[in-house]
Amino acid sequence: MIVPVKKALKLYRMTKKKRLKFFKHFLFIILISGLLFIHFFVPRLITEIRNPVVGLIKRNHNVSYKINADPFSKIKRKVITVNSFDGFKLSSRITYTNFEEPKGTIILLHGIRSNKNHFIELSELLSKNGFNSVALDSRAHGESEGDFCSFGVNEKKDIQSLISYLIATENLDHFGVWGQSLGGAIGLQAMGYDDRIKYGIIESAFSDITMTVNDYFQLYTGFSVKPFSNYLIKRAGAIAQFDINDAKPLKYCATINQPILLVHGNEDERISFKYAQDNFDKISSSQKELLEIDTAKHADVWNVGGDDYFNKALEFLNTNSK
Repeated sequence: MIVPVKKALKLYRMTKKKRLKFFKHFLFIILISGLLFIHFFVPRLITEIRNPVVGLIKRNHNVSYKINADPFSKIKRKVITVNSFDGFKLSSRITYTNFEEPKGTIILLHGIRSNKNHFIELSELLSKNGFNSVALDSRAHGESEGDFCSFGVNEKKDIQSLISYLIATENLDHFGVWGQSLGGAIGLQAMGYDDRIKYGIIESAFSDITMTVNDYFQLYTGFSVKPFSNYLIKRAGAIAQFDINDAKPLKYCATINQPILLVHGNEDERISFKYAQDNFDKISSSQKELLEIDTAKHADVWNVGGDDYFNKALEFLNTNSK
């Protein structure tokens, strides 16, 4: 009986070793697969706008405020295509005012994963108040070409190309910007980059994309590991081929000398109100104002601010019109 027991024990030990070896190999494969997934795919969720996985993630989109728009309005509009500085075709919609002498031209800049259609009603309001407007699909958004968002690094140059086109081809002038969230951050960088922009309304903008990614990581995971989130944004910049150290509206605020109205909700859970304060403090212009929208979060500034906010915005635009 002793021999069979020894054989059984030997067989058991061999089986145990095989299982342990298989388990180690399995863990190794999982670890390597996880690292490859983090290195190559996860950063794309930050910057690749048309990534299908991103479309499955529930996000808070900007809430449109119902401006008393006339559905039967005969306001003149047209869609144009402009070449970016690096060869992408960018789609924009011009909405004209019927004022004989327009007060100026407002470039409208949407938030991330939105598009120019968000501004249909606002462009009508501007038209009725004497302003032409140009709602741009940022690169990789809407009907514009491109795959990646660079958080203002390339987009500010796209604004420069757009302005040059509008001057040369559409005979438009006296440009301002009105941007929301990502569009606000792009607007800040564009104002500091191109002084042909005479004034701006900037809503809910971040000051530094690296800090914002850290905040989002905390918001969506419940904890913050800055070295890890910093690694992800660096990889995102490498994949999309832009310098993340240049994706800092705060840096461009120092060269903004134009009149500017910063707007931010004091309960913004995605981009903290403190970033609006940081941007405001850094702006060089003597004609600057920070408008705090009480109880507003990130996506509902228009709804919470309501008519009072739009009256304030129109007052600012009229003051700085030509």
